Amino acid sequence: MERFLPPAHRHPATLHQAMRHSLLSGGKRLRPILVLAAAEACGTPRRRLLPAAAALEFIHTYSLIHDDLPAMDDDDLRRGRPTCHKVFGEAAAILAGDALLTAAFELLTGQVQRRLLAPLGSRGQLRQLEAAALLAQAAGMAGMVGGQMADIESEGKEVELPALQYIHVHKTGKLLQASLLVGALLSGASPARLKALGTYGESLGLAFQIMDDVLDVSGDREKMGKNTGGDAAKAKATYPAFFGLEDSRRKAEALSRRAVLSLRGFGSAGEPLRALAKFVVEREV
Repeated sequence: MERFLPPAHRHPATLHQAMRHSLLSGGKRLRPILVLAAAEACGTPRRRLLPAAAALEFIHTYSLIHDDLPAMDDDDLRRGRPTCHKVFGEAAAILAGDALLTAAFELLTGQVQRRLLAPLGSRGQLRQLEAAALLAQAAGMAGMVGGQMADIESEGKEVELPALQYIHVHKTGKLLQASLLVGALLSGASPARLKALGTYGESLGLAFQIMDDVLDVSGDREKMGKNTGGDAAKAKATYPAFFGLEDSRRKAEALSRRAVLSLRGFGSAGEPLRALAKFVVEREV
């Protein structure tokens, strides 16, 4: 990812420093890992999809920068460090997020990724376009952005379970699912494998967000590198608020098992994805 970023000193330096501050500060890197694990499961070497994997983390980090802004969740800690707007100011943070979002599509459709997909011939360029369209949908109004809007509008209100599921599936699940499908598309996966990975991603995404809800209640602030208790303070709709902590954990574990079952046709190549499904519900961060 550092190779795909401008140097910190390049003009306008504040923008590039803000981008690097948030992108290179650690984190689970789950979305790029899913891109690479899906590629391996479909028989493609990881190195061919490194730009695409970085693009997913660029988009995820942009969303975190904007989530942390005073107009959104108003957080001052992310990945154990002060949030972007606390260090560089709100204007620079907004622009750093914008720059990461647009740079992601440059990475996904650009020359470096095209060169790495050369073994696929003209099909590689077509797959790039399909992956870019899929990712734009997952990150935009029909996916993450739409879910974030619904999340904000639910604060302080009583919402029904379908509304909560909509928030979780769109705010978090769509981008996780897209990570897998981008990796599979760029690997030339068959329709059957794309469908299986889509099912896996749907289950994994909801399990991941349920565990985020759980950890916001029971997680350790130092381990997580961010403030906890924010959901309750903002009266957000969450799974623990609906079902309690233990039932929420059980629901996440059931979704993890469903994700693993969807990988029956991948053999040993799908083992990293099976391990990730277990990690999502066992994690402490």
